[in-house]
Amino acid sequence: MSTYEYQTKGTCSKKITVELDGKTIRHVAFEGGCNGNLKGIAQLVEGMDIDFVIGRCKGNTCGPRPTSCPDQLAHALEEAYAAEQAGK
Repeated sequence: MSTYEYQTKGTCSKKITVELDGKTIRHVAFEGGCNGNLKGIAQLVEGMDIDFVIGRCKGNTCGPRPTSCPDQLAHALEEAYAAEQAGK
């Protein structure tokens, strides 16, 4: 199991911490942003396969922004998994 911190870009949330067990999401925590919504997203994705979550979240936008907190979560998951694989 590995923990990864991702500094978000272009969103109200500032950081996402993800804990992976292979391709399974064990824990997600957002720092900043819309507290209730992001807690809900974190609870919904815990226990899920990263490929499914990435497929659902990547490319979502927030208002006029070209990204969103779910989109940034997808990027965080991609980077976390790549880092986990590089460390093996």
